[in-house]
Amino acid sequence: MAVTIRIPTTLRPLSGGASTVSVEGNTLAEVLAALNAIHPGFADRLFDDAGNLHKFVNVFVSDDDVRYLDGLNTKVPAGETVSIIPAVAGGC
Repeated sequence: MAVTIRIPTTLRPLSGGASTVSVEGNTLAEVLAALNAIHPGFADRLFDDAGNLHKFVNVFVSDDDVRYLDGLNTKVPAGETVSIIPAVAGGC
């Protein structure tokens, strides 16, 4: 069974406008690599030069922020949802 990735509006041009994409993978790293293989360009937007998630990109497996789990090594069970959420900054 596949994993569903929720794509934020700002990144949907990379997914051909799709709000969700289904891929295979056991860890977050595998899931995001599969996403980039299907829709090239995601790696450039999600990862820094060292291969870590950019600080301004939040990724959740289910409702859990992967920064508080095992990062890119976080297990992603089949049927689970991964959400990519760009950080929002602003103020008055």
